[in-house]
Amino acid sequence: MHDLLARLPLSEATIATLINIGLAILMLLIGLWLAARLANIAQRAMQRANVDMTLSGFLRNLIYGVLIAMLIVMALQQAGVPSAPLVAALGAGGLAIGLALQGSLSNLAWGVLLIVFRPFRVGDYIQAGGVEGTVEALSLMHTLLTLPDNREAVVPNAKIGSDAIINFNRRGTRRFELKLRIGYKDDIGKVMELIRGLIAADPRILKDPAPGVWTESLGDNGVGLVLRAYTNSGDGWGAQTDLLRALKERFDAEGISLSPSPPSMVLLKTQPPEQTT
Repeated sequence: MHDLLARLPLSEATIATLINIGLAILMLLIGLWLAARLANIAQRAMQRANVDMTLSGFLRNLIYGVLIAMLIVMALQQAGVPSAPLVAALGAGGLAIGLALQGSLSNLAWGVLLIVFRPFRVGDYIQAGGVEGTVEALSLMHTLLTLPDNREAVVPNAKIGSDAIINFNRRGTRRFELKLRIGYKDDIGKVMELIRGLIAADPRILKDPAPGVWTESLGDNGVGLVLRAYTNSGDGWGAQTDLLRALKERFDAEGISLSPSPPSMVLLKTQPPEQTT
């Protein structure tokens, strides 16, 4: 190729420049193929390591983008373009883009962290970023939640990551609590045995950890009792409401009075029902 160029009426400097440009183009072609291969190899390695598909795809594209940027700088250097101004221009451009997209980059960074550390998974019922719902999807920019009334909430990952995350399903079981007040004339021992019998009759209420009922307070208008029991996460709401109804019906049948609670006492401490996924 050098001999062919030497026969043309060109100066030595022009010939050298053309050779460098040709080498730069060849470098680009080979580099593009090699960068794609390396990025794909990295993605397959991450998939074999059970890295989340969304995260592995993002990292694959990131690796490919970095390799292409390095390749362009090397090719321009080979073609005789000074690299220092180019690197400075790329740095300034990257800084400007980063400042303009700092909110989006924050969501992206939190998305990567949420995928890596997995504080929740698809199907979990969570409270995060001021929203409660079932996780339908987790992307690099936002998390999609389905609310108990079947509305959808798209929550930015930065908002979720910067707030406390409460996962109602992570441990597989949930504890519910009922508070009620009986009259002073009622037999506390009989009432407690009655409650224990209703608890034992419900197969959804777990035996371990053991449920229990305790005397909580002595007020002006009655004796306060508190009942606590564990269920599997999907059974919590149904077991709690069914037990409350059974207590009311059984108390009426046995002539046990339910006294009104004072304004400061919560009669029923509820937790949101799980979504069916």
